[in-house]
Amino acid sequence: MADRFRLTIAQLNPTLGDLAGNAAQAKDAWEKGKAAGADMVALPEMFIAGYNAQDLPMKHAFTLDCMAAVKALAEECADGPSLGIGCPWIEGTELYNAYIICRGGKMVTQVFKHHLPNYNVFDELRIFDSGPIGGPYAVGNTRVGSPICEDAWYEDVAETLAETGAEFLLVPNGSPYFRNKYETRLNKMIARVVETGLPLIYLNMVGGQDDQIFDGGSFVLNPHGAVALQLPVFETAIAHVDLERTADGWRALEGDFTTHPDAMEQDYHAMVLALRDYCRKTGFGKVLLGMSGGVDSALVATIAVDALGPENVRCVMLPSEYTSEHSLEDAKACAEALGCHYDFVPITPGRDAITETLAPLFEGRTADLTEENIQSRLRGLLLMAMSNKFGEMLLTTGNKSEVAVGYATIYGDMAGGYNPIKDLYKTRVFDICRWRNANPRPWMMGPEAAPIPERIISKPPSAELRPDQKDSDSLPDYPVLDGILQILVDDDGSIADCVAAGYDRADAKKVEHLLYISEYKRFQSAPGARLSKRAFWLDRRYPIVNRWRDPS
Repeated sequence: MADRFRLTIAQLNPTLGDLAGNAAQAKDAWEKGKAAGADMVALPEMFIAGYNAQDLPMKHAFTLDCMAAVKALAEECADGPSLGIGCPWIEGTELYNAYIICRGGKMVTQVFKHHLPNYNVFDELRIFDSGPIGGPYAVGNTRVGSPICEDAWYEDVAETLAETGAEFLLVPNGSPYFRNKYETRLNKMIARVVETGLPLIYLNMVGGQDDQIFDGGSFVLNPHGAVALQLPVFETAIAHVDLERTADGWRALEGDFTTHPDAMEQDYHAMVLALRDYCRKTGFGKVLLGMSGGVDSALVATIAVDALGPENVRCVMLPSEYTSEHSLEDAKACAEALGCHYDFVPITPGRDAITETLAPLFEGRTADLTEENIQSRLRGLLLMAMSNKFGEMLLTTGNKSEVAVGYATIYGDMAGGYNPIKDLYKTRVFDICRWRNANPRPWMMGPEAAPIPERIISKPPSAELRPDQKDSDSLPDYPVLDGILQILVDDDGSIADCVAAGYDRADAKKVEHLLYISEYKRFQSAPGARLSKRAFWLDRRYPIVNRWRDPS
């Protein structure tokens, strides 16, 4: 029997639906494994299709194309190591999330996912059929068990594999990021190795897909939970894992260990990668945004430059008579510090024309929110016109606090194709801005010097739609607002929970009311990077029509 086994793991970035491109990545990884003398090369869950594919595998033509792509890949990879790759799979009338083992030019084994997640962003129970809990598959004379992603979060699949002869566990994943998720994964996998006494290789994909970001961070555990290898987060990587048979069973030899950054850096890297991949995978090379002189647009511009490079970002200041000199100066200073294109397009002439057009209809009525929204919607119209003319995707800049309570104008500042900070509360926006100013990184395409002027971060936030306006005129101060939203949104808590945490009941009720009546705006809002377990869209699904309010 062999005493050593080399497994090449490929933490790569697939594009959903690009079967040829994904297969080419898999083939390149296989060739690297072959050159390194690997016994097996492993790709993540659903890699040939891309993930999270949502309802796409239910279209049988798509799944059949995926299966054909794996069959062709198996034929191309006949002379060398075995290949493991994730693929949707039709077996009779059943549809499975499968892991396919290819060897000698053929697809020799199909492992079907048993536990189908049906929470947060996952809806697999509706899409796939649950596969049986089976035994390990053979690679040469070594027996490998592969719980697919969620299967490793429960003890039954891993224990069955151990009891039926698996010598180590290879876990292919499509596990999306949320803040501090790595610790949750690690603890779950440590439980599996302690229960089974087997080494475990946790292989995750990397890259952005719509709102979700896959953060990689693959790792290898030995029995008793010692980490033998750890790959970086938010970066592609190929690593060779060497396992050795000992008197106590298989053990992984120590390999590269990449220390992961803190949660602040991971959030920022996630937003950069999400935007970069959203543009790359949808075909947009350039973006533009409204540059107000405020902290949100400054952060979005910085993320865009770090993701795409300054030459691919257009910042547009659209001032009115309510725009302060500070905002004019700060917007231009930030754009110049970032090195991106800066346009100055006053909205006053257009606003005056619209006001004159509506004057006969509005005669006798006092000015109100209508006139403020006209300004915002005119800015949206002008930005969308530039987006159409220049072929640049418009980024919207509303943070999670504003998105939660509807402090944004639909068809105005909510217009756009993607929102990098959609899941970032306002208080964290300030923190991220300070972090970025102090922490340039090699993976950023923007400047090393601090790009966001300090005054943008320190001045009181304002929409500048009327004289001397401040956000605090309409909302509780952001630390209060965000604290209440954390309880009501992220923790699914009650008004009583808010009061118990020290918040004023009237503030909590106001925020709750704004949260519920703003559902229709979120229903029409742009997608954005998911950073938490309760991001708006798939994580939190509420009806638009809803008269219930918490009576506590």
